[in-house]
Amino acid sequence: MKNKQIQKIGITGGIGSGKTTVSRVFSVLGIPVYYADDRAKWLMENKVEVIDSISSLFGKEAYSSGKLNRSLISSKAFHNPALLEQLNAIVHPAVGKDYAEWHLSQRNVPYTLKEAALLFEAGSYKDLDKTILVLSPENLRIRRIIKRDPFRTQEDIKAILERQMKDEEKQKLADFYILNDEAHLVIPQVVKIHGELS
Repeated sequence: MKNKQIQKIGITGGIGSGKTTVSRVFSVLGIPVYYADDRAKWLMENKVEVIDSISSLFGKEAYSSGKLNRSLISSKAFHNPALLEQLNAIVHPAVGKDYAEWHLSQRNVPYTLKEAALLFEAGSYKDLDKTILVLSPENLRIRRIIKRDPFRTQEDIKAILERQMKDEEKQKLADFYILNDEAHLVIPQVVKIHGELS
């Protein structure tokens, strides 16, 4: 299979929807998964141009012993939309380039999966062939987040949910969706989509 035939598929969903869990099911089927949020964290601490840009935006206290000062960055950017936009303008293109290089390195698969929380919000879905949306009811998502991130308060979680694009809007942009609501089995849904994409 020639590399140019390998489709670029995106997978996304709101916080707590279970997109990472669903992505792992695809990887069991032999599909390579690019975890954009994890790679963004890696690039912010390892890519010189990214480190320099973040340091000039937030000051030298943005890093401590080569590690990103996440609490400082989030406390500053969380309440300042203009600053958050500038940060995204540094990180999103770096992730885009990193993903493109990673995708080109893949061989003998029908498609790759790019897992990203802000696939639609950041506009990166436009560079993909198809997108998959993982859907979960909000109350279930909140329960999952509290269990996974005990440091977050309900107010924090609600604030994050408020800032994310609503599922109804995402559904208009997605090509496929998976219900991860504890009422529908996830694996048959993944297998069906995999069959359509392979």
